[in-house]
Amino acid sequence: MAEAVLGISAYYHDSAAALLVDGRIVAAAQEERFTRIKHDAAFPKQAVKYVLDEGGIPFESLTAIVFYEKPFIKFERLLETYHAFAPKGIMSFVSAIPVWIKDKLFMKKMLKDELSKFGTIQSPIWFPEHHLSHASSAFYPSPYEEAAILTIDGVGEWSTTTIGKGHGNHIEILRELHFPHSVGLLYSAFTYYTGFRVNSGEYKLMGLAPYGHSGSAQVMEFKDKILQNLVEVLPDGSIFLNMDYFDFATGLKMTHNKRWEALFGIPPRKPESDLTQDYMNLALAIQEITEDIVIRLGRYAKEITHCNNLVLAGGVALNCVANGKLLKTKIFENIWIQPAAGDAGGALGAALAAWHIGLDKPRVIYLPDGMSGTFLGPGFNDNDIKRTITRYSAIATHFSDFKSLCTETADLLASGNVVGWFQGRMEFGPRSLGNRSILGDARNPDMQRKLNLKIKYREGFRPFAPAVLDEKCHEYFDLEHVSPYMLFVAPVNEARRTKEAGGDGTLPERLYHLRSDIPAVTHIDYSARVQTVHVSTNPQFYQLLQAFSEKTGYDVLVNTSFNVRGEPIVGTPDDAYRCFMSTEMDYLVTGNFLFKKEDQPETNGFLKGSKYID
Repeated sequence: MAEAVLGISAYYHDSAAALLVDGRIVAAAQEERFTRIKHDAAFPKQAVKYVLDEGGIPFESLTAIVFYEKPFIKFERLLETYHAFAPKGIMSFVSAIPVWIKDKLFMKKMLKDELSKFGTIQSPIWFPEHHLSHASSAFYPSPYEEAAILTIDGVGEWSTTTIGKGHGNHIEILRELHFPHSVGLLYSAFTYYTGFRVNSGEYKLMGLAPYGHSGSAQVMEFKDKILQNLVEVLPDGSIFLNMDYFDFATGLKMTHNKRWEALFGIPPRKPESDLTQDYMNLALAIQEITEDIVIRLGRYAKEITHCNNLVLAGGVALNCVANGKLLKTKIFENIWIQPAAGDAGGALGAALAAWHIGLDKPRVIYLPDGMSGTFLGPGFNDNDIKRTITRYSAIATHFSDFKSLCTETADLLASGNVVGWFQGRMEFGPRSLGNRSILGDARNPDMQRKLNLKIKYREGFRPFAPAVLDEKCHEYFDLEHVSPYMLFVAPVNEARRTKEAGGDGTLPERLYHLRSDIPAVTHIDYSARVQTVHVSTNPQFYQLLQAFSEKTGYDVLVNTSFNVRGEPIVGTPDDAYRCFMSTEMDYLVTGNFLFKKEDQPETNGFLKGSKYID
């Protein structure tokens, strides 16, 4: 009988479930994709049901159930922190403690209550440490027999950063940095101060940073003030925060705003207000400091592990600009990053830790890695899509030949249309990688504006990623490393750039300029967050890119997540159709069906009757 391990993360943000069957990752999904609540933190009951169904595993036959962290140690950290800072933080203490006493302190009982809804619990429930879950998610699915392991995030129980070494099926944690000294919380403090939402706006801060004036007097002044007043960075990459400037340990905010304003000369930015050059320069300052910290940590990890390979996880591992800079140093020969690097990936890491460490099972190395392209979520067939067509009285054209559908879609994209692309199994993690994607022509100078303002309904400054055929990547980007999970930023090749950089005007004045022959994916600093598309992991998306290449001579498409601002990535054909109809997207391709916007009935309700065309 197959042995199966269920991993769960929950109760903070991005709850998820993952399932191993005989050590192989067979399914993983975030709860938000089912509930449609972005960053849903609730117990992932729908994700659990999905992964068990996908794996064909009865709940009662599970070998182990694993939660991604140790709640008691987290509670210990909470109590010790409030005690250390007392009498500061009394309001936060009064707010937090009742929740812990009522619910979180009895996490095992809460989990058992939720899990009992699936059947009789016959397996043990284990609790690995938070950063061991991250480390496991990074090392065990990687293609390396041996690797240095670097995990960087906000905080788990006590650890905020760890350096470890993986070999075979063993992981050894060698160094830890403890709360409140945290690279993730430092970066989140600046996310908060520049007017973005903590735990989701860090991408925006990273995207804003290139609009700062690199090397300018203000950026250098901001960096100096940060390093002299807010954080001490040691040669090994460890940091010490000056908690006089931060409020996250015991307060209800990230920063002591009055002290920050006195230090930097600018107030905290109000969300949705105009972005002035001051905030762009502040974003660049903390981004450059973060990159320096990550590189120092990488050097130290190499020094103490003597490994040629590095694997990363934790929320900071999603900072693809820092990843690109670390890759460029060539400290390591190879770098692999867990695509679900944040807390959702903790569910997967917890299951892997239980399998290899708790059960001492041998490790099998899969190539290119063990993540199956991270396509680990639900998939849908043509019958499912037909039900969506019937439910919405939609009109769609069915293609019996997928190659013909790709040729037609490539023609539509080359003509300037925006296409929703819904295929195969859903991605696990924050990136859409060609199965739940919105696509556009990277050559089109108006595509970034159209996608941001009319499709995604988000800030106009945010860049878009290129998806490129793996074997053609070097023709467009200065990147010698595969990047299947869109986790490395690299420069656009010099030969493809134009001289028009956009000047030094206001943000709107600098946004839309022809910086290369693929302007829709070229950021203001000539960089791009690259996704290399491989036929072995995503043959359908690869086939579409090939069709576009045959049509245009270009092997690149704009690839962004299939959602609008404030909503999770679409999970079902119904989600895809609703998103398609509520935006200015031109076409939707799901399975072998093509939907044209102007053909659809204008309705917000559910109508009976199918207008499906075969």
